[in-house]
Amino acid sequence: MIVSTSESPHYRTRFSDGTHNGIADTTVENGGSDGGFRPHNLLEAALATCVNMAARMYAADHNIPLTGVTTRVKLDRNTTEQSIFGYEVEFAGDLTVEQTERLLLAANACPVRRTLSRTIVFESAVAAPLLAAQKNL
Repeated sequence: MIVSTSESPHYRTRFSDGTHNGIADTTVENGGSDGGFRPHNLLEAALATCVNMAARMYAADHNIPLTGVTTRVKLDRNTTEQSIFGYEVEFAGDLTVEQTERLLLAANACPVRRTLSRTIVFESAVAAPLLAAQKNL
Protein backbone atom coordinates (compact mmCIF):
# COMPACT_ATOMS: atom_id res chain seq x y z
CA MET A 1 0.00 0.00 0.00
CA ILE A 2 1.16 3.52 -0.76
CA VAL A 3 0.20 6.36 1.58
CA SER A 4 0.49 9.95 0.42
CA THR A 5 0.46 12.99 2.68
CA SER A 6 0.25 16.69 1.93
CA GLU A 7 3.32 18.86 2.36
CA SER A 8 4.18 22.48 1.76
CA PRO A 9 4.43 24.29 -0.52
CA HIS A 10 1.11 24.06 -2.32
CA TYR A 11 0.63 20.59 -3.88
CA ARG A 12 3.85 18.88 -2.88
CA THR A 13 3.03 15.36 -1.66
CA ARG A 14 5.17 12.76 0.08
CA PHE A 15 4.38 9.13 -0.66
CA SER A 16 5.63 6.04 1.11
CA ASP A 17 5.22 2.30 1.24
CA GLY A 18 6.39 2.36 4.86
CA THR A 19 10.00 1.70 3.86
CA HIS A 20 10.71 3.88 0.81
CA ASN A 21 9.71 7.51 0.27
CA GLY A 22 9.20 9.75 -2.73
CA ILE A 23 7.98 13.23 -3.54
CA ALA A 24 5.34 14.19 -6.08
CA ASP A 25 4.32 17.68 -7.14
CA THR A 26 2.86 19.50 -10.07
CA THR A 27 4.39 22.09 -12.34
CA VAL A 28 4.71 25.76 -11.46
CA GLU A 29 2.21 26.53 -14.25
CA ASN A 30 -0.36 24.37 -12.39
CA GLY A 31 0.27 25.99 -9.01
CA GLY A 32 2.91 23.58 -7.72
CA SER A 33 6.57 24.06 -6.96
CA ASP A 34 7.88 21.44 -9.41
CA GLY A 35 9.47 19.76 -6.39
CA GLY A 36 8.96 16.15 -7.41
CA PHE A 37 7.58 13.71 -9.93
CA ARG A 38 4.26 14.56 -11.50
CA PRO A 39 1.66 11.82 -10.94
CA HIS A 40 1.62 10.78 -14.62
CA ASN A 41 5.43 10.52 -14.50
CA LEU A 42 4.98 7.95 -11.75
CA LEU A 43 2.73 5.88 -14.02
CA GLU A 44 5.42 6.03 -16.72
CA ALA A 45 8.06 5.12 -14.14
CA ALA A 46 6.07 2.10 -12.94
CA LEU A 47 5.96 0.68 -16.46
CA ALA A 48 9.54 1.62 -17.35
CA THR A 49 11.05 0.05 -14.25
CA CYS A 50 8.95 -3.11 -14.52
CA VAL A 51 9.84 -3.63 -18.21
CA ASN A 52 13.50 -3.06 -17.33
CA MET A 53 13.50 -5.52 -14.42
CA ALA A 54 11.55 -8.19 -16.32
CA ALA A 55 14.13 -8.24 -19.11
CA ARG A 56 17.02 -8.43 -16.66
CA MET A 57 15.40 -11.24 -14.66
CA TYR A 58 14.74 -13.22 -17.82
CA ALA A 59 18.35 -12.74 -18.95
CA ALA A 60 19.67 -13.91 -15.58
CA ASP A 61 17.38 -16.98 -15.57
CA HIS A 62 18.38 -17.97 -19.14
CA ASN A 63 22.11 -17.12 -19.11
CA ILE A 64 21.72 -14.36 -21.71
CA PRO A 65 24.73 -12.00 -21.71
CA LEU A 66 22.69 -8.85 -21.10
CA THR A 67 24.83 -6.06 -19.62
CA GLY A 68 22.22 -3.33 -19.38
CA VAL A 69 18.72 -2.19 -20.26
CA THR A 70 17.40 1.30 -20.93
CA THR A 71 13.63 1.72 -21.12
CA ARG A 72 11.88 4.90 -22.27
CA VAL A 73 8.14 5.30 -21.64
CA LYS A 74 5.85 8.09 -22.81
CA LEU A 75 2.20 8.28 -21.81
CA ASP A 76 0.01 9.82 -24.51
CA ARG A 77 -3.27 11.15 -23.08
CA ASN A 78 -4.27 13.22 -26.10
CA THR A 79 -7.41 11.23 -26.90
CA THR A 80 -10.37 10.98 -24.55
CA GLU A 81 -11.10 7.32 -25.33
CA GLN A 82 -7.74 5.83 -24.46
CA SER A 83 -4.35 6.35 -22.90
CA ILE A 84 -1.38 5.02 -24.86
CA PHE A 85 1.80 3.90 -23.15
CA GLY A 86 4.48 3.97 -25.83
CA TYR A 87 7.82 2.49 -24.91
CA GLU A 88 11.11 1.40 -26.35
CA VAL A 89 13.66 -0.91 -24.85
CA GLU A 90 17.38 -0.77 -25.55
CA PHE A 91 19.40 -3.86 -24.67
CA ALA A 92 23.18 -3.80 -24.17
CA GLY A 93 25.42 -6.82 -24.48
CA ASP A 94 26.68 -9.30 -27.02
CA LEU A 95 23.19 -10.54 -27.95
CA THR A 96 21.91 -12.58 -30.85
CA VAL A 97 18.74 -11.60 -32.70
CA GLU A 98 16.96 -14.53 -31.04
CA GLN A 99 18.08 -13.44 -27.56
CA THR A 100 16.94 -9.89 -28.24
CA GLU A 101 13.52 -11.13 -29.37
CA ARG A 102 13.18 -13.31 -26.28
CA LEU A 103 14.17 -10.41 -24.03
CA LEU A 104 11.56 -8.20 -25.66
CA LEU A 105 8.87 -10.85 -25.13
CA ALA A 106 9.87 -11.11 -21.48
CA ALA A 107 9.87 -7.33 -21.09
CA ASN A 108 6.42 -7.10 -22.70
CA ALA A 109 5.09 -9.62 -20.17
CA CYS A 110 6.02 -7.54 -17.13
CA PRO A 111 3.43 -7.48 -14.33
CA VAL A 112 2.76 -3.72 -14.51
CA ARG A 113 1.96 -3.92 -18.22
CA ARG A 114 -0.40 -6.83 -17.52
CA THR A 115 -2.07 -4.84 -14.74
CA LEU A 116 -2.47 -1.72 -16.89
CA SER A 117 -3.92 -3.85 -19.70
CA ARG A 118 -6.84 -5.03 -17.57
CA THR A 119 -10.09 -3.24 -16.92
CA ILE A 120 -9.44 -0.96 -13.98
CA VAL A 121 -12.03 -0.28 -11.28
CA PHE A 122 -11.68 2.42 -8.65
CA GLU A 123 -13.12 2.11 -5.15
CA SER A 124 -12.91 5.20 -2.97
CA ALA A 125 -13.84 5.96 0.62
CA VAL A 126 -13.34 8.66 3.20
CA ALA A 127 -11.18 7.42 6.06
CA ALA A 128 -13.19 6.66 9.20
CA PRO A 129 -11.30 9.12 11.51
CA LEU A 130 -12.25 11.97 9.17
CA LEU A 131 -15.92 11.02 9.28
CA ALA A 132 -15.89 10.84 13.07
CA ALA A 133 -14.24 14.27 13.30
CA GLN A 134 -16.88 15.79 11.01
CA LYS A 135 -19.72 14.38 13.15
CA ASN A 136 -18.26 16.14 16.19
CA LEU A 137 -18.38 19.56 14.49
